[in-house]
Amino acid sequence: MSMNRRAVLASLVALPLVPRLALAGEPMVFQTNGVAINGADPVAYFKAAKADTTGNSHRVVWHGAEWHFDSKATMTAFEGDPERFAPKFGGYCAYAASQGYLAPTIPEAWTVYEGRLYLNASLRAQELWRQDIPGNIAKANANWPKILG
Repeated sequence: MSMNRRAVLASLVALPLVPRLALAGEPMVFQTNGVAINGADPVAYFKAAKADTTGNSHRVVWHGAEWHFDSKATMTAFEGDPERFAPKFGGYCAYAASQGYLAPTIPEAWTVYEGRLYLNASLRAQELWRQDIPGNIAKANANWPKILG
């Protein structure tokens, strides 16, 4: 592999960890085209212990974003207690929040810790997050929500 190609690949791996400057008034919830957390069912992380992004035809608008659900039951559970099921830090990368910036997330990089859902930008960010979850939560809480801009 050439040095230039290796450098490009290395930069792509590190890309999710590069700080994203918060523009004035970033949405409270990480969303793409108005859909929260890449269309993943947030309740599935708790009920099925997995990311569920397929066939999520049940929908609810909460905090300015459309949330998708696999079933009426998971949608109803969310509606009954959205603060319990919605990911902390608006579904933005919890590790990035602990470092003082915003980053998007992927459904596969997640952790449920002490009854709360935390999402990460990549599996590498998830690995860094898990090295000190309580310490990272404390740092992210200190940064949140001022990093929204």
